[in-house]
Amino acid sequence: MPPDKLPPSQGANPAVSLKGPGLGGRIRNWFLAGVIVAGPLATTAYIVWWFVDTIDSSVKRLVPVRFWPDNFLPFQLPGLGVVFAFLGLTLLGFLAANLAGRSFIRLGEATLARMPIVRSIYKGAKKIFETMFSKSGATFRKVGMIEYPGEGQWSLVFICTPPGAIIAGHLSNEEHISVFLPCTPNPTTGFYFFLPSRDVIELPISPDDAIKLIVSCGVIQPDPHAVVAETGKNRERVSA
Repeated sequence: MPPDKLPPSQGANPAVSLKGPGLGGRIRNWFLAGVIVAGPLATTAYIVWWFVDTIDSSVKRLVPVRFWPDNFLPFQLPGLGVVFAFLGLTLLGFLAANLAGRSFIRLGEATLARMPIVRSIYKGAKKIFETMFSKSGATFRKVGMIEYPGEGQWSLVFICTPPGAIIAGHLSNEEHISVFLPCTPNPTTGFYFFLPSRDVIELPISPDDAIKLIVSCGVIQPDPHAVVAETGKNRERVSA
Protein backbone atom coordinates (compact mmCIF):
# COMPACT_ATOMS: atom_id res chain seq x y z
CA MET A 1 0.00 0.00 0.00
CA PRO A 2 1.46 3.47 -0.85
CA PRO A 3 2.57 5.58 2.09
CA ASP A 4 -0.14 8.13 1.47
CA LYS A 5 -2.77 5.40 1.86
CA LEU A 6 -1.41 4.07 5.18
CA PRO A 7 -3.39 4.64 8.39
CA PRO A 8 -2.17 7.52 10.62
CA SER A 9 -0.58 5.02 13.05
CA GLN A 10 1.60 3.52 10.25
CA GLY A 11 2.31 6.54 8.13
CA ALA A 12 4.49 9.57 8.74
CA ASN A 13 3.92 11.34 12.02
CA PRO A 14 2.47 14.76 11.18
CA ALA A 15 3.79 16.12 14.54
CA VAL A 16 7.39 15.58 13.44
CA SER A 17 8.73 18.75 11.88
CA LEU A 18 11.90 19.03 9.85
CA LYS A 19 12.34 22.60 11.02
CA GLY A 20 14.74 23.54 13.81
CA PRO A 21 13.75 25.01 17.16
CA GLY A 22 11.47 27.98 17.15
CA LEU A 23 12.32 31.52 18.14
CA GLY A 24 11.73 30.78 21.84
CA GLY A 25 14.05 27.76 21.74
CA ARG A 26 16.76 29.75 19.99
CA ILE A 27 16.54 32.56 22.53
CA ARG A 28 16.83 30.01 25.34
CA ASN A 29 19.90 28.38 23.72
CA TRP A 30 21.52 31.77 23.16
CA PHE A 31 20.85 32.75 26.76
CA LEU A 32 22.38 29.51 28.12
CA ALA A 33 25.39 29.93 25.83
CA GLY A 34 25.84 33.46 27.17
CA VAL A 35 25.66 32.20 30.75
CA ILE A 36 28.30 29.54 30.01
CA VAL A 37 30.62 32.16 28.52
CA ALA A 38 30.01 34.98 31.00
CA GLY A 39 29.76 32.85 34.17
CA PRO A 40 33.41 31.80 34.43
CA LEU A 41 34.60 35.26 33.37
CA ALA A 42 32.45 36.98 36.00
CA THR A 43 33.50 34.53 38.72
CA THR A 44 37.18 34.94 37.88
CA ALA A 45 36.90 38.73 37.75
CA TYR A 46 35.07 38.81 41.09
CA ILE A 47 37.68 36.63 42.84
CA VAL A 48 40.60 38.58 41.37
CA TRP A 49 39.00 41.92 42.27
CA TRP A 50 38.24 40.71 45.81
CA PHE A 51 41.83 39.54 46.25
CA VAL A 52 43.34 42.77 44.89
CA ASP A 53 40.96 44.97 46.91
CA THR A 54 41.69 43.02 50.11
CA ILE A 55 45.45 43.30 49.65
CA ASP A 56 45.21 46.98 48.70
CA SER A 57 43.14 47.91 51.75
CA SER A 58 45.51 46.02 54.05
CA VAL A 59 48.82 47.20 52.61
CA LYS A 60 47.82 50.84 52.15
CA ARG A 61 47.49 51.17 55.91
CA LEU A 62 51.22 50.43 56.20
CA VAL A 63 52.31 52.84 53.44
CA PRO A 64 52.43 56.60 54.18
CA VAL A 65 49.69 58.55 52.41
CA ARG A 66 52.18 60.75 50.57
CA PHE A 67 53.45 57.70 48.65
CA TRP A 68 50.04 56.72 47.32
CA PRO A 69 49.79 57.36 43.55
CA ASP A 70 46.08 58.04 44.09
CA ASN A 71 47.03 61.49 45.39
CA PHE A 72 48.62 62.41 42.05
CA LEU A 73 46.14 60.75 39.72
CA PRO A 74 42.50 61.71 39.02
CA PHE A 75 41.46 58.10 39.61
CA GLN A 76 42.28 55.28 41.99
CA LEU A 77 44.95 52.84 40.86
CA PRO A 78 43.99 49.28 41.83
CA GLY A 79 46.68 46.71 42.45
CA LEU A 80 49.08 49.06 44.21
CA GLY A 81 48.86 47.06 47.42
CA VAL A 82 49.67 43.85 45.55
CA VAL A 83 52.79 45.48 44.09
CA PHE A 84 53.90 46.77 47.50
CA ALA A 85 53.23 43.35 49.07
CA PHE A 86 55.24 41.57 46.38
CA LEU A 87 58.16 43.98 46.71
CA GLY A 88 58.05 43.81 50.50
CA LEU A 89 58.00 40.02 50.65
CA THR A 90 60.78 39.79 48.05
CA LEU A 91 62.91 42.26 50.03
CA LEU A 92 62.21 40.34 53.23
CA GLY A 93 63.29 37.10 51.57
CA PHE A 94 66.46 38.78 50.30
CA LEU A 95 67.31 40.00 53.79
CA ALA A 96 66.59 36.57 55.27
CA ALA A 97 69.03 34.99 52.82
CA ASN A 98 72.08 36.89 54.13
CA LEU A 99 73.80 36.87 57.48
CA ALA A 100 72.54 40.24 58.71
CA GLY A 101 68.94 39.35 57.93
CA ARG A 102 69.18 35.98 59.64
CA SER A 103 70.59 37.68 62.73
CA PHE A 104 67.60 40.04 62.91
CA ILE A 105 65.21 37.13 62.40
CA ARG A 106 66.85 35.14 65.21
CA LEU A 107 66.62 38.19 67.44
CA GLY A 108 62.92 38.59 66.66
CA GLU A 109 62.24 34.88 67.24
CA ALA A 110 64.08 35.04 70.55
CA THR A 111 61.85 37.93 71.58
CA LEU A 112 58.71 36.04 70.57
CA ALA A 113 59.92 32.94 72.41
CA ARG A 114 59.61 34.84 75.71
CA MET A 115 55.93 35.60 75.17
CA PRO A 116 53.86 32.72 76.63
CA ILE A 117 50.89 32.70 74.23
CA VAL A 118 52.44 34.37 71.20
CA ARG A 119 55.33 31.90 70.99
CA SER A 120 52.98 28.92 70.66
CA ILE A 121 51.04 30.58 67.86
CA TYR A 122 54.22 31.63 66.07
CA LYS A 123 55.89 28.23 66.30
CA GLY A 124 52.79 26.46 65.04
CA ALA A 125 52.29 28.87 62.13
CA LYS A 126 55.98 28.70 61.22
CA LYS A 127 55.93 24.91 61.20
CA ILE A 128 52.87 24.86 58.95
CA PHE A 129 54.35 27.31 56.43
CA GLU A 130 57.71 25.55 56.39
CA THR A 131 56.02 22.21 55.77
CA MET A 132 53.64 23.41 53.06
CA PHE A 133 56.13 25.54 51.11
CA SER A 134 59.17 23.32 51.51
CA LYS A 135 60.50 22.06 48.17
CA SER A 136 61.31 18.66 49.65
CA GLY A 137 58.06 18.27 51.58
CA ALA A 138 55.27 15.99 50.38
CA THR A 139 52.42 17.28 52.55
CA PHE A 140 49.31 18.14 50.52
CA ARG A 141 51.18 17.29 47.31
CA LYS A 142 49.73 13.83 46.90
CA VAL A 143 46.08 12.92 46.48
CA GLY A 144 44.56 9.68 47.69
CA MET A 145 41.27 7.91 48.09
CA ILE A 146 39.94 6.17 51.20
CA GLU A 147 36.82 4.17 51.96
CA TYR A 148 34.81 6.73 53.92
CA PRO A 149 32.19 7.33 55.38
CA GLY A 150 31.16 3.70 54.93
CA GLU A 151 31.89 0.49 53.11
CA GLY A 152 31.81 0.99 49.36
CA GLN A 153 31.79 4.80 49.74
CA TRP A 154 35.00 6.57 48.73
CA SER A 155 36.33 10.07 49.46
CA LEU A 156 39.28 12.10 48.21
CA VAL A 157 42.01 12.97 50.71
CA PHE A 158 45.28 14.83 50.73
CA ILE A 159 48.13 12.67 51.97
CA CYS A 160 50.09 14.31 54.77
CA THR A 161 52.92 12.93 56.93
CA PRO A 162 53.45 9.74 58.92
CA PRO A 163 52.61 9.99 62.62
CA GLY A 164 55.29 11.14 65.03
CA ALA A 165 56.90 8.89 67.57
CA ILE A 166 54.49 9.88 70.37
CA ILE A 167 51.38 9.14 68.31
CA ALA A 168 52.85 6.09 66.54
CA GLY A 169 53.52 4.49 69.93
CA HIS A 170 49.76 4.32 70.59
CA LEU A 171 48.91 2.84 67.18
CA SER A 172 49.25 -0.70 65.91
CA ASN A 173 52.54 -2.02 64.57
CA GLU A 174 51.56 -1.63 60.91
CA GLU A 175 52.55 1.44 58.92
CA HIS A 176 50.25 4.46 59.31
CA ILE A 177 49.84 7.76 57.47
CA SER A 178 47.93 10.95 58.20
CA VAL A 179 45.42 12.36 55.72
CA PHE A 180 43.24 15.43 55.42
CA LEU A 181 39.70 14.84 54.14
CA PRO A 182 38.29 18.16 52.81
CA CYS A 183 34.60 18.99 52.83
CA THR A 184 32.55 19.93 49.77
CA PRO A 185 32.28 22.62 48.47
CA ASN A 186 34.57 24.35 51.01
CA PRO A 187 37.88 22.43 51.06
CA THR A 188 39.34 24.62 53.82
CA THR A 189 37.36 22.62 56.37
CA GLY A 190 37.46 18.89 56.88
CA PHE A 191 38.81 16.05 59.00
CA TYR A 192 42.38 15.11 59.85
CA PHE A 193 43.08 11.58 61.04
CA PHE A 194 45.54 8.66 60.97
CA LEU A 195 44.87 5.35 59.29
CA PRO A 196 46.86 2.37 57.97
CA SER A 197 48.79 3.14 54.80
CA ARG A 198 47.29 0.08 53.09
CA ASP A 199 43.85 1.73 53.31
CA VAL A 200 44.97 4.75 51.24
CA ILE A 201 44.92 4.46 47.44
CA GLU A 202 47.21 7.08 45.90
CA LEU A 203 45.77 8.70 42.78
CA PRO A 204 47.80 10.04 39.81
CA ILE A 205 46.16 13.48 39.90
CA SER A 206 47.48 16.83 41.05
CA PRO A 207 46.21 18.66 44.15
CA ASP A 208 44.83 21.39 41.86
CA ASP A 209 42.67 18.87 40.00
CA ALA A 210 41.49 17.42 43.32
CA ILE A 211 40.49 20.88 44.58
CA LYS A 212 38.54 21.57 41.38
CA LEU A 213 36.78 18.23 41.68
CA ILE A 214 35.83 18.88 45.31
CA VAL A 215 34.74 22.50 44.89
CA SER A 216 32.65 21.76 41.79
CA CYS A 217 31.03 18.71 43.45
CA GLY A 218 32.27 16.45 40.68
CA VAL A 219 31.38 18.72 37.75
CA ILE A 220 35.04 19.40 36.81
CA GLN A 221 36.71 16.05 36.33
CA PRO A 222 40.52 15.64 36.04
CA ASP A 223 41.89 15.85 32.50
CA PRO A 224 42.98 12.36 31.35
CA HIS A 225 46.00 13.82 29.56
CA ALA A 226 47.06 15.66 32.72
CA VAL A 227 46.67 12.41 34.68
CA VAL A 228 49.00 10.63 32.27
CA ALA A 229 51.56 13.44 32.59
CA GLU A 230 51.31 13.35 36.38
CA THR A 231 51.85 9.57 36.35
CA GLY A 232 54.97 10.02 34.23
CA LYS A 233 56.34 12.59 36.69
CA ASN A 234 55.73 10.23 39.62
CA ARG A 235 57.56 7.46 37.80
CA GLU A 236 60.51 9.78 37.15
CA ARG A 237 60.66 10.68 40.85
CA VAL A 238 60.63 7.00 41.83
CA SER A 239 63.36 6.09 39.32
CA ALA A 240 65.48 9.04 40.47
